Amino acid sequence: MFEPARSLDRSSPRTAFAAQKVFIGSITPSGNTVVERISLAILGEFPQASMHFSRTPVHGDTDPHAGTYDFASMLGAADLLAHAHPALILWNGSKAASLRFELDRDLCTRIQSRTGVRASTSILALDQVLRAGGISRCALVSPYDAAYQQCIAACLAREGYECVAQAHAGLRDNLSFAQIDPDAIAGMLRTVAAARPQAIVTVCTNFPAALVVAEMERELGIPIYDTVALGVWHALKLCGIDTAPGRAWGSLFGS
Repeated sequence: MFEPARSLDRSSPRTAFAAQKVFIGSITPSGNTVVERISLAILGEFPQASMHFSRTPVHGDTDPHAGTYDFASMLGAADLLAHAHPALILWNGSKAASLRFELDRDLCTRIQSRTGVRASTSILALDQVLRAGGISRCALVSPYDAAYQQCIAACLAREGYECVAQAHAGLRDNLSFAQIDPDAIAGMLRTVAAARPQAIVTVCTNFPAALVVAEMERELGIPIYDTVALGVWHALKLCGIDTAPGRAWGSLFGS
């Protein structure tokens, strides 16, 4: 027997679907299994927004485009996202943090010129947050090996951010980054917090650090900025959405 139709409420699939009015495009590395999961989990707090993904080849432990971006692939991914008429296209990758932030500014200019859609990146979001907070002394946590970690520290220094402490997992293969246990990440955060930086930065968008940010901020009393969460936060801000509902993911969302 069929039951009588019920009036729609906020929890109904139809209502939830209709509420999503703001489309955000996200370009993510092809070997990444973290960006979609974390981004969609955060956006669970924002019923008015949805995120749509396109991929660019980044996998394994060798970068065929060392020193720059595979612009042809990334712009191709942006073209596909533009078909959906998103409010913004986000590059949720962290490579510019090992080279130069200007690389991401160049990418955004190319995306906007090519598609007519505003663009941003996780690393430009990081730069904005650090500058707005007057932060010059930070600690760095990542899944990378020592050589790549030093590239990031050197890049941050060139951008005006002194790395006063570092911790890293020593890994090279992209898939392995996503497998790091959250408790191990928490341990790295505790280690660098001993230097009392103004902020801790977790760099790599295939690194599940966002899972422990809020709890570790409460424990350590230091703001922690994760590159995956930064990308989502900045996209929401640029779309004019109040980010306060995402505070369960860290103090960033209350700013």
